[in-house]
Amino acid sequence: MLIQDRVIWTPDNSHLLRYKELCEDGTYIIGEDLKTQLNNLHEDMKTGEYLYNTEAADLRMNFMENCLRLTKSPFYNQPMVLMDWQKAFIEASYSFKMSDTGFDRFKRILLEIARKNTKSETCSALGMSELIVGNPGADIVCSSNDDNQASITYDAIDVMRLLIDPESVDTHRNQRFLSNKNNGSKIFKLSDRTRNKEGRNIDFAIVDEVHEMKTNVIVKSIEQSQSLKDNPKLYLITTEGFVVDGFLDEELKKAHRAIYREDDSLASKRRLDWLYTQDTATEVWNNRRSWMKSNPTLGMVKKWDYLDEQIELAKQSKADRIFVMSKDFNIKQNGVQSWLDIEDYTYTATYDIEEFRGSICLGMVDLAETTDLCCAKVLFMKPGEPIKYIYTQYFVPRSKLDVDKDDHKAGAHYKEWVDAGYITVCPDNEIDLAVVADWFYKLFLDYGIRLIYCGYDQRFSKDWINRMNEYGWTREGKELEMVLQNADTLNNAIRLVEADLKSQLINYNENPVDRWNFKNACLQVNDKRQALCIKTTNENKIDGSVTLIGLYEMYRRHKSELTEMVNRMKATKKGD
Repeated sequence: MLIQDRVIWTPDNSHLLRYKELCEDGTYIIGEDLKTQLNNLHEDMKTGEYLYNTEAADLRMNFMENCLRLTKSPFYNQPMVLMDWQKAFIEASYSFKMSDTGFDRFKRILLEIARKNTKSETCSALGMSELIVGNPGADIVCSSNDDNQASITYDAIDVMRLLIDPESVDTHRNQRFLSNKNNGSKIFKLSDRTRNKEGRNIDFAIVDEVHEMKTNVIVKSIEQSQSLKDNPKLYLITTEGFVVDGFLDEELKKAHRAIYREDDSLASKRRLDWLYTQDTATEVWNNRRSWMKSNPTLGMVKKWDYLDEQIELAKQSKADRIFVMSKDFNIKQNGVQSWLDIEDYTYTATYDIEEFRGSICLGMVDLAETTDLCCAKVLFMKPGEPIKYIYTQYFVPRSKLDVDKDDHKAGAHYKEWVDAGYITVCPDNEIDLAVVADWFYKLFLDYGIRLIYCGYDQRFSKDWINRMNEYGWTREGKELEMVLQNADTLNNAIRLVEADLKSQLINYNENPVDRWNFKNACLQVNDKRQALCIKTTNENKIDGSVTLIGLYEMYRRHKSELTEMVNRMKATKKGD
């Protein structure tokens, strides 16, 4: 305990110490990062280097709980009741003072917390409290990587404002800022687009979704604008993200050096790092209660059953696993990871193309670079069966047969695959895309197989489309459909391919080129939880994986029609 100005700080009169006590007795489960930080702060309360005064923190928390109302469903318009972690966090942010100047100790505050743990409401409440009960004449900014993201906190503050001042008697909003008519304080939005215009004289800043930032440009602009302020505040609030070697990665390095007292510089002492993080990834799978380490509102706001569902999804899908580990548990995930494990596509079932003589099919081509590997696939189904039968042909220019090429060093066996019939060699140094179209027509000539719909990527498609038109397939008739190679288009198809591979519902006839492509395929996940199949090196080809995903997108679009036609053909054959 600390005796200072005749105040004895105990868990009874300090939210910070109360929260520390509740964490120690097991009421709340926190990770080692925050546990160490709380111990550090308790020790700092006992030194002569800092003063401890909760007046500023209490003023803001009283305002939040007595005046503010929540803006998000299902708690919309309900009074804000601060949780223990919020009270401890706010008290620590404002209560430590430099003993020599009396100024606030903490200028830079980093809060890392998993999604759906009231991050936005906490940000908004901090900003609104500064506008109303903070220092008069303050310039306050809501900032993020882009203008839309910055608007989320800004607009939430505006909703809070209207809930307590619906007639705008004391506050006002114009095109540039929110203002308090009584004290002259203003709140601006600040993004990379507006930083030079608005980022000049900032007292208080909230930077949301820091994980999206590749550089420190915005934060540096804010810091520079605060250089003449006595009590500046810069809140960096975020979940984990997917940007590798970005601003958050560097910020977390500084945070850990500060928490574990590896850096005794003044800048390190004047930052507060409040990290809700797991200690290991393993505990997420094995210790359900450990989820509280990254989710301090679990059981109060965030639901246990919601996380149970997310864990189940993470077990089934690589994209979901990457997203959930990052966003729900603050465990750093590389922006790009291998998509499939070898057991996912180790499937020995085969079929004879003769089985599908006279059948119908869906098709897809990945035309890619005309000097590289190209892939064409068709999908068959049998009546009453969930299995998709995939028939594939690859195409390469003759130059690819050179064994000194990087492709070979990466595992390609082009000559062997050509000899086995899996690859067609084009005589020149580039692929004749008309030859790819010929392959689809040859399926009809040799086996009576009719292609009812075929997808294609827009790039390099002109010659292929022209030849397909000559054979009678037309865009006007909608037999040929563009399949855009982006996450918006392919996210659902990727997940379905992965699920079907794991369930052995894709019979790809043990095509070795497919296996090599599956092995090379990596997954990139964005903040919308959308996945895209990419390659990490130019020599690791993924054309077969990309084509299968595109083919599945065609299947998603035409599943009902395909199934109906397959069943009808069966009935017709029985009638014969």
